[in-house]
Amino acid sequence: MTNDGNPMRVAYLTAGAGGMYCGSCMRDNTLVRALIRQKRNVTLIPVYSPIRTDEEDVSTSRVYYGGINVFLQQQSAIFRRAPRWLTRALDAPALLRAAMRRAGSYSSDSVGPLTVSILKGEDGAQRAELDKLVAGLAEWNPDVVHLPNAFFVGLARTLRERLRCAVVCTLTGEDVFLDTLAEPHRAEVVRLIRQRGRDVDAFLAVTRHYAAYAEAEFGIAADRLHYVPLGVALDGAASDPVVDDQTAARPFTIGYLARICPEKGLHLLCDAFVKLRESGRDCRLAVAGYLPASSQDYFKALRVQWRRRGLDPYVTYHGEVDRRGKMEFLASCDVLSVPTVYREAKGIYVLEALARGVPVVQPAHGSFPELIEATGGGILFEPGDNAALADAIASLMDDADLRRQLASRGRASVHESFNDDAMASRAWEVFERCAALVGAAAACNAAADGA
Repeated sequence: MTNDGNPMRVAYLTAGAGGMYCGSCMRDNTLVRALIRQKRNVTLIPVYSPIRTDEEDVSTSRVYYGGINVFLQQQSAIFRRAPRWLTRALDAPALLRAAMRRAGSYSSDSVGPLTVSILKGEDGAQRAELDKLVAGLAEWNPDVVHLPNAFFVGLARTLRERLRCAVVCTLTGEDVFLDTLAEPHRAEVVRLIRQRGRDVDAFLAVTRHYAAYAEAEFGIAADRLHYVPLGVALDGAASDPVVDDQTAARPFTIGYLARICPEKGLHLLCDAFVKLRESGRDCRLAVAGYLPASSQDYFKALRVQWRRRGLDPYVTYHGEVDRRGKMEFLASCDVLSVPTVYREAKGIYVLEALARGVPVVQPAHGSFPELIEATGGGILFEPGDNAALADAIASLMDDADLRRQLASRGRASVHESFNDDAMASRAWEVFERCAALVGAAAACNAAADGA
């Protein structure tokens, strides 16, 4: 509730990924879906492009800061003065999906200035997009506006002043994108996040690991950082352990469920798999996930490696999987490993596996140590060491009781503490607190003006 006694309204912006499954927008959709189920007054609004999720999509069809308009306005002042009918046409969902599939081919030389411009907010080349967003949100009169990541904090000042609302931002792993930017753009982006981030009332961090990073890198005060643990939807998750008599009788299956790219470390898992097979162990490798065009050669090279070693019959690529396909895929696995090269800020796939009763083996960096410590559902290994990864998987192959214990502990922990309802409730608490503070400040200002 707000200070005027009316139900609080939250406009929740989420960044689409141009038709690709994206961990951040999937989390946002899961969170808002849970809030709607809890009878909260919240609307999920895409920016850049429509979102794609393997659950029910609860987002609006209207997209703001559409990727085509954002790009064209960066390139030419002519498009900054384009008529509203044209910019609205360029925000058509089907057109955005088609155009944004090529987004990964843009060079850092063009993405850097674009990111800087958006961070400048009302002073950037996308001022017209900000005006459209404000006008659209004003019709709904939100008490809180949620920004999808730190690259949008340049919008906060205008949103607060013109909508008289609180502004909250979720931190989602900006470091990965930051590290692709060349100087001087990276330094300027960090400077602007530090500067314009002061206009944000609160930041949400999905792991304590990333909260510590954001505090140090972006200069966010600890009292404005709120830990909102990741949560996954439990519909379709198993109620019984995966390790049973039936699964014990099949060949041991190692699963990988994530985007296929070098950063996620599939090559490390393949190397570990080769070591296990060459040591005489009867195991299989099952791979699922989105394969972007930029990673086609990477995946092709891995497949050549399997074939040359005669391992092709023992590796299965399932492609992208929907919600049902994901549950079936996890049911076929004895262990899951996504041995990322970078320090993962989230790790939703860890929780999805544990919810299904599948133990995990993950590198001891990023969010993984705290997730595994909190859930008790996996084993850590030295990052980048495929021999250590192979040894960790071998230890689970040799000890069914250990696998059963990890599966049971992990599943129980996710069902109790890392579910979508818990995540949504914690986020709503932060929204309420911020809305109350903004409302109290407005009341004080009104009283002072009337004195």
